[in-house]
Amino acid sequence: MASFRMVFLILIIFFILQTASSSSWKTLNAGKPPVVIARGGFSGLLPDSSDSAYGMVNLTTAPDVTLWCDLQLTKDNAGICFPNLNFDNGSNVKNVYPNHKEWRSVDFTWKELSTVTLKQDVFSRPNIFDGVSNILPIEEVAKIGTSGLWLNIQHSDFYTQHNLSMRNYVVSLSSRMKINFISSPEISFLKSMKKDAKPTKTKLIFRFLNQDQIDPFTNQSYASLAKNLSYIKKFASGILVPKFYIWPISSDLYLQPHTSLVTDAHRQGLQVFASDFANDFVVAYNYSYDPTTEYLHFIDNGNFSVDGFLSDFPLTPYRAINCFSQLDKKKAKKQGNVTIISKNGASGDFTDCTDLAYEKAVRDGVDIIDCTVQVSKDKIPFCMSSIDLMNVTNVFDTSFRNLSSTASEIKETNHRSGIFTFSLTMSQIQTLKPVISNPHREQNLFRNPRNNNLGKFLTLSEFLLLPNRYSSLSGILIKVEHAAYLATHQGISIVDAVLDELKRATSKILIQSTEKSVLMEFKEKGKMSNEELVYVVDEDINDVTDSAVKDIKSFAGSVVISKKSVVPYHEEIVRIQNETNVVPKLRSSGLRVYVETFSNEFVTQPFDFFSDPTVEIDYFVRGYPEVDGIITDFPATTARYIKNQCYRQMGMIRTGELVPLANKEILPPAEVPYPSLVDSNVAEPPLPEVRSQPPPASAPTKAKSKAQEVQVSFNVRTMLVLVSFFVIV
Repeated sequence: MASFRMVFLILIIFFILQTASSSSWKTLNAGKPPVVIARGGFSGLLPDSSDSAYGMVNLTTAPDVTLWCDLQLTKDNAGICFPNLNFDNGSNVKNVYPNHKEWRSVDFTWKELSTVTLKQDVFSRPNIFDGVSNILPIEEVAKIGTSGLWLNIQHSDFYTQHNLSMRNYVVSLSSRMKINFISSPEISFLKSMKKDAKPTKTKLIFRFLNQDQIDPFTNQSYASLAKNLSYIKKFASGILVPKFYIWPISSDLYLQPHTSLVTDAHRQGLQVFASDFANDFVVAYNYSYDPTTEYLHFIDNGNFSVDGFLSDFPLTPYRAINCFSQLDKKKAKKQGNVTIISKNGASGDFTDCTDLAYEKAVRDGVDIIDCTVQVSKDKIPFCMSSIDLMNVTNVFDTSFRNLSSTASEIKETNHRSGIFTFSLTMSQIQTLKPVISNPHREQNLFRNPRNNNLGKFLTLSEFLLLPNRYSSLSGILIKVEHAAYLATHQGISIVDAVLDELKRATSKILIQSTEKSVLMEFKEKGKMSNEELVYVVDEDINDVTDSAVKDIKSFAGSVVISKKSVVPYHEEIVRIQNETNVVPKLRSSGLRVYVETFSNEFVTQPFDFFSDPTVEIDYFVRGYPEVDGIITDFPATTARYIKNQCYRQMGMIRTGELVPLANKEILPPAEVPYPSLVDSNVAEPPLPEVRSQPPPASAPTKAKSKAQEVQVSFNVRTMLVLVSFFVIV
């Protein structure tokens, strides 16, 4: 079985490589596709330069991905791979040798360092893989990297001061193994290697540091050296630059116009490799937290292409190059049979449920747009993601902030006070400014701030007209919640309000709710079929009983479940290799299954998906069994995925395979499994009758107001007549 899987992976890799090589590229190297360099292996997830990090590259990509080694020398002149000159961050060397004053490679022999274990050197990344792998000698890394190596020499002058020659070591090493690239920020080192490195075998690459740093050899800043590429060409075949040298980013995290660096370097015959790529770092808002979009900016912009990427997550650039580049989104056909449903429009980029969010969702390729219905004080239904205006508008900054009240029956307020949609008229609500949602604010991940306060809230009648404007839509989804509360406390029938608007609808309509009673009301009052009704399971579940499935099937044709109900995970790691039984049971009964919510922010995916939203989407769409629909606040990511060029050839990522790599002493204990969905969870009493609400004492009725107006008008006219009479007299 293992040999069959290996043959299958080889065939997949062959297809992908053929797809990439058959395209024309704007790279320097005869139009060949860009190179992917794995910095310290898969260092975005596993400890940098560990055997597990290097091994993960081979498991997830292809043999042509180059392994990066930050080469360090020990006291006895052994070469090892480690990301920093100092070992105190990235290893447990302080615990092993607590009496040392310094913990550098030159302070230890190889034998002494061979007992040191590696740990994650970026504190925001998982530590569950710490203390498992030992430091590797360069010879062991070379055996893992079948296509060769990239050696980075950062501190050759430092080793010279300690009577060690990095140059001599590298020359000797290159005679024993294949080294594709040697990079360094030290011009003196590269010049010393010039006569020994044959360009056909090993390319010398000048590594640029931050623009304001000074190169000691020339006493010039690296920014100045970037303007003198003809000088660089004298001792190097290419340059390695931080990505902002090519696409600068403003202080408020927006892309600036790209520079001419790549074009200028290619004109000098220099290859250009871009560095500092990681899926779990904050990037320009223009990329919408999608790492694939960022990579495509560097290779698929119509003007230039870099010759390679240095990445902590090599799977993402590998797929960006081979599967998503040079993709004509208009002409490309859908490869996957999955429905894309928006979550409050394209709310990852624009304010929830506004005209701009819906327009963006349609441009991005959504199939169905959604409207969460709220009702105003004057009983006008409209689209807004929350019944509490404080969550999605600037209402607290207006004169309406004194309308705050408490409604303990509304779960989303969490028993705090709010300013509710039913407290303001529609005309008052339309004076408010929308506020962009930031569901990951606690992790300091904010959505596009330039789009904050932009857009207009739509009434339900306006929303129902959108399919007439956008022919690409296959339907619309209307979400109805809080029906019982509105009926008993506000005298509002939200079901009747929606049904009245649906009389004028011309497109396919789906009604969604977490409440069976609401869907039953639409079924009975609106004569809607089960196929038009969608039931939402509003908790994470591990199973569903047959009786619960039978109950759901009696009033709905589709079910929405959470991602965790398909792939349970805790502390961002999946412990099981197979999905739960929820999707198979629901689909085998004839119910369609939609899963939510797919977002681009890396904190929304377990580590098993490598902080890549596309990898996560691929797992759900092509997994067994496949789901019927994806609910997402970033529709563009899914729309691009289902049109990719190697849809059926991509190797499937399997969950649960990270657990054996984890340190059992650090790995937290498994949580109690999620509960099963039983029929008592689904069953509900019918909606209560709508109670009439007496008008507030301070607000006169329309009839009384009219009478007062007539009385005032009569008194004014009488007074004017008397005044005129006395004036005449």
